[in-house]
Amino acid sequence: MKFPRILVIRGGAIGDFIMTLPVLAALRERWPAAHLEVLGYPHIAGLAAGYVNGTRSMSDRALAGFFVPNGILDPNWMDYFASFAAVISYLFDPDEIFANNVKRCGVKQYIPGAPKPTDLPAARHYCRALEALAIYVDAPVPRVNVVAGPRTRTVVIHPGSGSEKKNWPVEKFGSLGRWVVDELNLPVAVVQGEADEKSVARLLAELSPRLVRVLAGLKLPELAVELAQCGVFVGNDSGITHLAAAVGTPVVAMFGPASPAIWQPPQPNARVIAFGPTDLPEVRRTMIELFPR
Repeated sequence: MKFPRILVIRGGAIGDFIMTLPVLAALRERWPAAHLEVLGYPHIAGLAAGYVNGTRSMSDRALAGFFVPNGILDPNWMDYFASFAAVISYLFDPDEIFANNVKRCGVKQYIPGAPKPTDLPAARHYCRALEALAIYVDAPVPRVNVVAGPRTRTVVIHPGSGSEKKNWPVEKFGSLGRWVVDELNLPVAVVQGEADEKSVARLLAELSPRLVRVLAGLKLPELAVELAQCGVFVGNDSGITHLAAAVGTPVVAMFGPASPAIWQPPQPNARVIAFGPTDLPEVRRTMIELFPR
């Protein structure tokens, strides 16, 4: 493939998508002039800016036939899939229903990638699909491309995640935030995602009456810029933590029993701290070590 057209299909949550970015980076490195596209969720796929030529929404109802055995396929989507020399899909498709329908469109090479890692760090796991194209990535590190201003002294805290079982106690986030404001004399900002209202409300109560900036209602590329400009980020095992690490921000990631090691951020500026009786002082020490001089 001299100047190939390649499609990467990636659903899943924010962290899943970010851990798949090294796939796009490796494809772009191998074929700088290739036409790369992502089929995914629009609010997440924007994080692929700088790697791809375009994105399409997998929420389109016209795609429904592709998930039915020998389904009736939309002609426009058939033409779309047929335009690619290779399709790499990370969809959960155990019966190969979607795969077989895409192949019916005339796709020359369909490469399935397992959607969930089980035995390798996530980014390395997702890059294994590239071996079908003779591309080998030894130490993949996700990077989100942003244009941001200078880094500030702000400490950003995100108390939520996709599961309560993965969340460090809000009381400890509160103690950390009070220490940052009262002892370090640094500003604090709190990220509030769609499912974080309760945890953020509890954290703000812990920090009252201190003035805290709340980063709420931002699109992911906008949040990426905010995170790229902060001094240190502290959060749970979540997509936002992976986003902070991927934009180059020093990260302290809190991992509990529900957080497997395969999801640890691989960036050199990220540190993982396990829940435990001494985790709070360890977070403080690590923040001081990571804080930009």
